[in-house]
Amino acid sequence: MAAVAAGALWLAATPIAGQAPSSAGISRTEDKKPNLNGIWQAFNTANWDILAHEAQAGPRPTVMGAWGAQPGGPGIVEGNELPYRPEALEKKRRNFENRMTVKVANDPSRYDSGDPELQCYRPGVPRANYMPFPFQIFQNREQIMIVYEYKWSVRWIYMDANTEAPVDSWMGWSNGRWEGDTLVVDAKGFNEYTWFDRAGNFHSDALHVIERWTPSGPNHLLYEATIDDPKVFTRPWKMSFPIYRRLEPNLQLIEFNCVPFVEEMMYDPLGLYRPGPRKAK
Repeated sequence: MAAVAAGALWLAATPIAGQAPSSAGISRTEDKKPNLNGIWQAFNTANWDILAHEAQAGPRPTVMGAWGAQPGGPGIVEGNELPYRPEALEKKRRNFENRMTVKVANDPSRYDSGDPELQCYRPGVPRANYMPFPFQIFQNREQIMIVYEYKWSVRWIYMDANTEAPVDSWMGWSNGRWEGDTLVVDAKGFNEYTWFDRAGNFHSDALHVIERWTPSGPNHLLYEATIDDPKVFTRPWKMSFPIYRRLEPNLQLIEFNCVPFVEEMMYDPLGLYRPGPRKAK
């Protein structure tokens, strides 16, 4: 809970008291910007596949049955097409075939196999925004912090200066600005290891994401992301979907630290897994 607690303390120390709702019903901060503070969540099936897809069995139906099945969905990509370069499309196909493959090694190639989500790596952008987990936004004039429930991933969006990423990372580096009521985020500085979904759609370290977060009511955001990666795609492409403010009383993020959940899967085949004492049922 440390990240959320830190966010709450940081938030409390900054002047973001809400004003009366505007004519569109959008709550605003003291500097008249839309007030995005709160817990939000997308409700779609894009984490399985960002393109339109049918319901189908998961990769281990003899063991998981309906638990591992994939729900169908209309997709979130404009035009329902990804403009892959031919060699990248072949890699996407291999990614899907090897999505359950786990490689443990002391070199970067260990990230080249299997869905990063399966192995509890950070999801990257934009995937973090449509995983089936909520996230919390903390907002002030100079910075916006987003804390994701999945693996407690954190993003800082720098509003006061346009800065460059010191090093490539899983969640990238984000600079933001306001265009009217739309928060525009320029995100780059990503490593090449995250995927867009469980279907194997991927990017390179040249990924550049322009996000647009636009309130469409007091408790709704329209999220749009333009994806540009000349190493993988022949042209930029766009995704969009709504995000909803969670309104349950006393709602809070619940830590989802998935590292202990994957240790046996990853390290037992190497004889390196040492389970701790199990709790009595």
